[in-house]
Amino acid sequence: EQQERTALPTIHASLYFKKEIIIILLCVFNQAVDLVVQLSPALKTKPHVVDFGTVFTDHMLTVEWSVTEGWQAPFIRPLANLSLHPACSSLHYGIQLFEGFKVYRGDDSRLRLFRPMLNMSRMANSAKRACLPAFDQTELLECIRRLVEIDQDWVPRSDSASLYIRPTFISTEPSLGVKRPGRALLYVILCQAGSYFNSEADAISLWADPKYTRAWKGGTGDCKMGGLHNSPQNQVLHQRVQENISKKLIFLLFLIISNNVFLFLIEEELATPPLDGIILPGITRRSILELTRKWGEFKVTERYLTMSQLCSALKQQQVKEMFGSGTACMICPIGHIVYLGEVLQDGSTVSFCLHQILTLPSNDIFPVFCYFF
Repeated sequence: EQQERTALPTIHASLYFKKEIIIILLCVFNQAVDLVVQLSPALKTKPHVVDFGTVFTDHMLTVEWSVTEGWQAPFIRPLANLSLHPACSSLHYGIQLFEGFKVYRGDDSRLRLFRPMLNMSRMANSAKRACLPAFDQTELLECIRRLVEIDQDWVPRSDSASLYIRPTFISTEPSLGVKRPGRALLYVILCQAGSYFNSEADAISLWADPKYTRAWKGGTGDCKMGGLHNSPQNQVLHQRVQENISKKLIFLLFLIISNNVFLFLIEEELATPPLDGIILPGITRRSILELTRKWGEFKVTERYLTMSQLCSALKQQQVKEMFGSGTACMICPIGHIVYLGEVLQDGSTVSFCLHQILTLPSNDIFPVFCYFF
């Protein structure tokens, strides 16, 4: 993780090693230059249990950019609606992107960010692909750290919940012309995050339909663009899922296009599709690959997996387990897949161990890089 460390000139890092554990303890020396803070005069009541992405904290971060004046001073202010011109190109042409990562509270009450510099790097790559302006990743992270610090009472004191951070970057160009944006807005909002799926089931179920395609070669499948995660075709799929749920199907069907998928095969191999421009380079995905390769207990590969291969492997009982990974859902076992009218099933083991490691920041076996504050 040397690249992450050298990218942070304003932050001092002390490295601690304990067997297979690597934790980076970070102490920030100074705040982002020119940060303006306006605190909310009235704080909201914090609910105990909420659905994912429905209840937001008291404050937000906004930073405006224009081609003539560059980046303006970052501004932390009370959460409020945005004011956009009706010709804003992010509304008409989808010039927008986002990121997502979490803050956890440990048993020691300290707050931990899960590998945030990887999110900053991925966001910068998405911005480049969307022709939005470059930004200082370290400065943005420091502004986010300050925002979390202000709203830190919203971070749940729970092993099963966290505070979700949603950086968003949109074009605010007030023109219907097809051109590179001359104005943009980068903002960050926070919300409490419990279970991503509204189900008590141990494993999720998927609906796979070859008629619809999320991403394609030469597109933006490897970027966190808004349209890729909740596009009209995804809504059509979701509607079809709801229409086809019957009493014979006692499990729920979820559309989880934001996940990276893993297979654990009977030959002691953990496999996931490679990053080829179509697959999103997930932070949780990367952490899983790094962890399991370090374990050295089974083969870990990145290779293409087709639906026909999956169907064949399941019928021949060659699959020990399937699970998905992502920032919002973390690690979730896959129990069923409905494909071409057929219900495919599998069993479960490895994902439970990985889930325990990646979601218990106060645990002694927490082995991935964290920011403490």
